[in-house]
Amino acid sequence: MWGGPAEPADSYYAVRPGCTDVPRTRFKIKPGKTLSARKWQAAFSLDGHLDIGKTLHRIQRGGIHPSIRGEVWEFLLACYDPESTFDERDQIRQHRRVQYARWKNECREIFPVIGSGRYITAPVITEDGQPIQDPFVLSEINPEMMKELTPRGPLDKKAIQWLLTLHQIGLDVMRTDRTLVFYEKQENLSKLWDILSVYAWIDTDVGYGQGMSDLCSPMIILLEDEADAFWCFERLMRRLRGNFRCTGNSVGVEKQLSYLAAVTQVIDPKLHHHFETLGGGDYLFAFRMLMVLFRREFSFCDSLYLWEMMWALEYDPDLFSLYEEPGSNITKAVGSNKGKPKSRRPCGKYERENMKIKSSDASLPISVFLVASVLKDKSSKLLHEARGLDDVVKILNDMTGNLDAKKACIGAMKLHKKYLKKAKKT
Repeated sequence: MWGGPAEPADSYYAVRPGCTDVPRTRFKIKPGKTLSARKWQAAFSLDGHLDIGKTLHRIQRGGIHPSIRGEVWEFLLACYDPESTFDERDQIRQHRRVQYARWKNECREIFPVIGSGRYITAPVITEDGQPIQDPFVLSEINPEMMKELTPRGPLDKKAIQWLLTLHQIGLDVMRTDRTLVFYEKQENLSKLWDILSVYAWIDTDVGYGQGMSDLCSPMIILLEDEADAFWCFERLMRRLRGNFRCTGNSVGVEKQLSYLAAVTQVIDPKLHHHFETLGGGDYLFAFRMLMVLFRREFSFCDSLYLWEMMWALEYDPDLFSLYEEPGSNITKAVGSNKGKPKSRRPCGKYERENMKIKSSDASLPISVFLVASVLKDKSSKLLHEARGLDDVVKILNDMTGNLDAKKACIGAMKLHKKYLKKAKKT
């Protein structure tokens, strides 16, 4: 009912009994503001065209109802074009499910544990490609599966590199969202491991990096079909894979940290100088926030609300066609369409602001301004209480569960405008 009482959203993501240190959830389902199942269905024409403009506006007002979150995310992450029909999307969905099954079969042929309902947490191969007959590994899986590795002959470099990452994925899977009842089931843990393992197989440049499990976990909770969850994760990684790319002695996220330093220097020079004085001018204390998009700073439910708010604000109607161009692959990311004429179709509020500017500053992701907004909000405390980097980390860690997603997004938008105005004058 319009104007009715707000409904808590925690019941959609049940927490295990006894988990008392879980951040409290602030997000509430608000009738008339939150995008409901009824409003979502009404946003489609008879043949399936989505009114993305109204949808984005509704999401920015009050987020998405948990019951439809997965299918809405598929549009926000450019899995589908809002101008497509129901039939066209069905065809794309079936094609992608077949493609995922093909990649998964390739992985299973190399390592039969893939798709078996199990996962591993110990190394199965040496760096020169020899199987490790570890009793711990054999206790986790069917020993016959390990025997199948032995007679295959020499493995190529790609296969060895991939096999070397599988136990690390398993260790991270065990630690991901362990407070949720959803992960009490072995099949859900193995599904997360399968998706991350297949992704590592197809993205040889990035492979797997710690933190990817935090980004992928919501996808398998929201989307029942494993292949659909994989493609949603793959689209998210188009935005974030640069954070995980390692070259020499640097990690990709360091580029965003340098953007954050530049933004803070403009909007709060006193705070930036304080960080430099403490030896934190590299902003590594904000590494986690950017790497996994605030997954650790918010409750599970609030982090999903933050993500969809960000994606609605950043929504670019050209991304679907960019990703689907002939010859496009996983390396074609957000920003690859720089210089191309922009579509006149509805886009997010943040993206609209960027379209007004002909500058490299226009390509900065909203996540940078979200972190800057959080730092700005804590500026006084950081300036007066932080006497070392340990204090900075402690002050930021104390925010866990006390941040407001909508307020953070509004703050990010304000700082974005302020930064662009000041940067233009300098």
